[in-house]
Amino acid sequence: MALPHFERPICEPVELAPRAPVRAERVRQGRSVAASGSFVHFHDAHELVLFGRVGGHFDAGDRRYALAPGCIAFIPSMCQHDFLLDAGPRDWVLVQIEATAGEALAHAPGLERLRQPFCARPGRPLQRRLGMLADWLLGLDASDPLVVPLTGLLLRAATLAPAIAGEPLAANARGLQRLRPAIDRLRHQPADAPGAEQAAALCAMSAAYFSRRFKQQVGMSWSDYVRTHRLHLAGRRLLETEQSIAGIATSLGFATPSHFGDLFLHRFGMTPGEYRRAGRG
Repeated sequence: MALPHFERPICEPVELAPRAPVRAERVRQGRSVAASGSFVHFHDAHELVLFGRVGGHFDAGDRRYALAPGCIAFIPSMCQHDFLLDAGPRDWVLVQIEATAGEALAHAPGLERLRQPFCARPGRPLQRRLGMLADWLLGLDASDPLVVPLTGLLLRAATLAPAIAGEPLAANARGLQRLRPAIDRLRHQPADAPGAEQAAALCAMSAAYFSRRFKQQVGMSWSDYVRTHRLHLAGRRLLETEQSIAGIATSLGFATPSHFGDLFLHRFGMTPGEYRRAGRG
């Protein structure tokens, strides 16, 4: 039985398949494709994009980068960003790395560059090496033990590419940055997540303004985001640990195991027990 998960990166805490710390895919779009519209977003996964044919620009942090054929872009977890691509044929390889695995790589010696977004243009020899590593990664099953070390090699090679100098963004949209204190508290203490008023105080906002701002930036209310985050964490713990279902429910702050079960069923279409059995079958 296939386990449910979200296939496209959206403004949710975890969008990779269970037990798959890395997802890689090749995207090709033809001559008739239109220019992409603005979609400022963020996600838990770290993201590396290896472009083939491309034009347009990439916004991340407080800078805008011009995209050219053969360039690469890297975005750390929870960094607000946007790609605006020109019309016409374009292609890229997208590599997404689960937050914990990506943070471990970013703190490895020599990989400090991965702690910030960047855009770069590798020379031909490095471009060939990146292409070979990406092709190898694309050919592996997501559960293959080579996936994580190979992704580490790919990221290490990406950090060697000469940077593209970005232009400062005027009055950068700092919406997500203003909300980071609440989001970071939730990520580090999911069982003791702040309520809306406490989250607003952490962000130095009134409760009403925080609620409006959060819904505008993230696309869901704070309470929905907290619940979604906890449920995705629960899904990973069901597959990756031997912790009991009741223990998972308690450790993530759900009121009761039965309440957790009802929410999980509504979100994923199967009970926690069914989910665990399907993922290990």
